[in-house]
Amino acid sequence: MLIKKPSDIPYSEVTPKSLYMNRRKFLAAAAAAGAGLAGATFWKMSQSSSPVLAGTKYDNLVKSPFSTTEKVTSMNDATHYNNYYEFGTDKSDPAKNAQNFKTVPWQVSVEGEVKKKRVFQLEEIAKLAPMEERIYRHRCVEGWSIVVPWIGFPLSVLIKQFELTSKAKYVAFETLYDPKQMPGQRGSLFGSGLDWPYVEGLRMDEAMHPLALLCFGMYGESLPNQDGAPIRIVLPWKYGFKSIKSIVKIKFVESEPPTTWNKQAPNEYGFYSNVNPSVDHPRWSQATERRLGEFFKRKTLMFNGYADQVASLYNGMDLRKYY
Repeated sequence: MLIKKPSDIPYSEVTPKSLYMNRRKFLAAAAAAGAGLAGATFWKMSQSSSPVLAGTKYDNLVKSPFSTTEKVTSMNDATHYNNYYEFGTDKSDPAKNAQNFKTVPWQVSVEGEVKKKRVFQLEEIAKLAPMEERIYRHRCVEGWSIVVPWIGFPLSVLIKQFELTSKAKYVAFETLYDPKQMPGQRGSLFGSGLDWPYVEGLRMDEAMHPLALLCFGMYGESLPNQDGAPIRIVLPWKYGFKSIKSIVKIKFVESEPPTTWNKQAPNEYGFYSNVNPSVDHPRWSQATERRLGEFFKRKTLMFNGYADQVASLYNGMDLRKYY
């Protein structure tokens, strides 16, 4: 496995170079840091701005009440320290290797337990609802975290467009498979290799939760290629790898769908992957995390600080068994 134990990760990988190369500046920065839609409704397009090209500015954004008031991570850090193995395994690889990734035109197919299957153009989906800015905490399973102003609208808005069958208990997502554009898909990365394309899934009540965001942008602009352009999911109470990027397929299914990291290492990565400081990764503790740009570690919060909103989804479940 290429995912490293936090103690094995050089500090220069977690903190921006401009900070760790200048200790005085770094310490000063650390001190400052410490101080029911359906049918015809689908065709009613929102009048809100809905750019799709990376780097395009959004306007008229709705400010979401779900936003945290914590200090936002710098855009440079959030867009140049990424896990996106389709573009390479080093944190700096995606920003370098995704520069020419083509996101227009883009289609998303809807399949499975839905009465009317269809392929949608990205522009159709982007205009379903006004775009919101949601400042979410984001926690990586490796032990680092960021705070990002994401742009999108609830995933439930999209799901409610479809007439699902009674068998639709889960929703599965699939990332684009295009080895010509995505160099990480061309060969073995982990011995036997990841099983491309990247796939993820949610229980239906998780997908319908108001915090689950269908995301088109960040920092007031459309998504950069290295951060999942042109459309991704953001699930702030789960570890980052659940927030699947560059989605091309959404499939409603009856049984728990396979997910990439759970297939790769089921003893390390569960289907639910909720942030839980009391359930360690087999190779490192999850009790603390380091925010990009900060010197000191902080305590990891249950459900990444969103317990009041999502804990009821898992009432009665053994969260050590269903990790």
